[in-house]
Amino acid sequence: MASARQLYQQLTRRITVYPPKETQAIAFMLLEHYLRLRNVDVLVDRPISDAQVQPDWDEIVNRLNHNEPIQHIIGSTEFCGLTFQVSASVLIPRPETEELVQLVTRDYAEPEDKPSILDIGTGSGCIAIVLARFLPHATVHAWDVSDEALSVARENARQLMADVHFDKQDMLNVSFPLPDAPQQFDCLVSNPPYVTYSEADHMRPNVLRFEPHEALFVEDSDPLLFYKAIADFGRHHLKAGGRCYVEINEHFGPETQRVFEERGYKNVEILRDIHGKNRFVRAVGE
Repeated sequence: MASARQLYQQLTRRITVYPPKETQAIAFMLLEHYLRLRNVDVLVDRPISDAQVQPDWDEIVNRLNHNEPIQHIIGSTEFCGLTFQVSASVLIPRPETEELVQLVTRDYAEPEDKPSILDIGTGSGCIAIVLARFLPHATVHAWDVSDEALSVARENARQLMADVHFDKQDMLNVSFPLPDAPQQFDCLVSNPPYVTYSEADHMRPNVLRFEPHEALFVEDSDPLLFYKAIADFGRHHLKAGGRCYVEINEHFGPETQRVFEERGYKNVEILRDIHGKNRFVRAVGE
């Protein structure tokens, strides 16, 4: 009869493409997902019953060692305490984006606010769904250009019982009038594509090979393309005093700030993430 510690040690030896701490975290994720074993079960070396059905560990380790993300293998990830389904059609939600959501929830925490919120480029739906769950007094809309992403987002909303209005919309070519949505919003929020192609050489293969490039990359010749589109949209569709929140490329903080300032936004701030990097811009509409 095998034990939790033995299986954990086997997995950490066999997974070879990640640093040790990440390998250990992945091994714990696998044990929890497939066998419902927690960290404490490994620490106390809990026996694994012969009756427990185990997955094909050889296949899983092989996929990991070919840089397939653990989130794709188990089909889900945690974001703001909720479990989201993910696939190759959507970006895997990052911890930094949790901070973006926290900015919005703090600013609209009062029930009397009743904001109308638009999440632009929703992907898995993680931002919009968390906002709908944590701000039940808000009305939340979410757009994406990808039918596949919207399918994932709608399923996540269904599973997490979140009331979000999803629409297919290309932010670079918005169709008017807006379908089934208010013509003005209290809040715009977005984590748009912001990685330049010249930065791809410094990215890990599990990201480059398995996550959708259209949700990641922007041309070096116009790295602020999506921020210009969001800021222009907000000039006409953000209520006076409404707020816009965007996640940004740390290398273009002042430049992104200027995009909003040049379009008349007030109180435009660059905010840092928990690692001290320029990661968000918050701006107030006229």
